[in-house]
Amino acid sequence: MTRFAKMIMVAAVSALAALVAFDNITDYGTNFAFVEHVMSMDTVSPSSSIKSRAIDNPGLHRAAYAIIIGAQVLTAALCCIGAAMLLLHLRAPAGMFHRAKAVAISGLTLGFLTWQFGFMTIGGEWFGMWMSPQWNGVPSAFRFTVVIMAVLIFLAIPDDEVDGG
Repeated sequence: MTRFAKMIMVAAVSALAALVAFDNITDYGTNFAFVEHVMSMDTVSPSSSIKSRAIDNPGLHRAAYAIIIGAQVLTAALCCIGAAMLLLHLRAPAGMFHRAKAVAISGLTLGFLTWQFGFMTIGGEWFGMWMSPQWNGVPSAFRFTVVIMAVLIFLAIPDDEVDGG
């Protein structure tokens, strides 16, 4: 059951990342506005000394948004493939199941980096997103980061064979 729980949790992260990417693609304008405002820093405190970091170039906004969407799609794909590999190895010896975790670990790591580094570090701290009353995505990014990290930690726990004796 523990192996099944690991597989299904990786699949759940895949579904989350896929849905977020899908929303970013199908509601491009609304979600692009988020990236645009964060990078432009137009809603942070006017007296903030970090406003010099603002990027007002629409081409760079689009490039950053494309990187975000790409990372979300790749996270979803790697977690989906990883979950499938775990499913295929559910009843395999512990060593084989452990080796089957590699793709899932890659996907979870990319997801962690997307939301923790991309949103919390770059968006939240570098661009001061936390100061914006309208465009603060730090709480959502934190929620995603914690969920992904919890699944990554649970998945990484060794799957020792239980001695039936």
